[in-house]
Amino acid sequence: MKLYIKYMVSIRCKMMVKEALKTMGLHFIVVDLGVVEIMETLSEAQRLELKEILLKGGLELMDDKKAMLIEKIKNVVIETVHYADELIKVNFSDYLSEKLHYDYTYMANLFSEVQGTTIEQYIIAHKVERIKELIIYGELNITEIAHRMNYSSVAHLSSQFKKMTGLSPSHFKQLKDKRRSPIEEL
Repeated sequence: MKLYIKYMVSIRCKMMVKEALKTMGLHFIVVDLGVVEIMETLSEAQRLELKEILLKGGLELMDDKKAMLIEKIKNVVIETVHYADELIKVNFSDYLSEKLHYDYTYMANLFSEVQGTTIEQYIIAHKVERIKELIIYGELNITEIAHRMNYSSVAHLSSQFKKMTGLSPSHFKQLKDKRRSPIEEL
């Protein structure tokens, strides 16, 4: 049985969900960002119990199909921007359509309607947070970060970064108090 969980965006979230399932005596096949597959079929009482446990940890068990699709879109963006080892070689809209098996226009319209922002703006917000993270780590220079984040140039990265933060990447690097936002708050 597949379950969809809202706000499940980090390794800590995955660990918390695994622990909740173990506590309830449920056996999981897969625990991934936003999606859990368990061997059992949940009774209504078990579903309510799991819902309560997850809510205590800031997560939400979802029932609505549109809400589930929105979460899937968010999880693909988070997975691609924050955790992917390789850059995707195709247009992101094509990648998203192929991965989720929905028409991109439908997903984009639904996402905008529900979230009040476009998928593109959501991606940019996550890319900027990832860029902040990479700048803070100090392992890569701006040119390497631009390449890693799939920007056409350093100028393009700098322009988007400044538009979102009000700072150039080099100025951000110099600041000590202006730090990253948690993924969950984007």
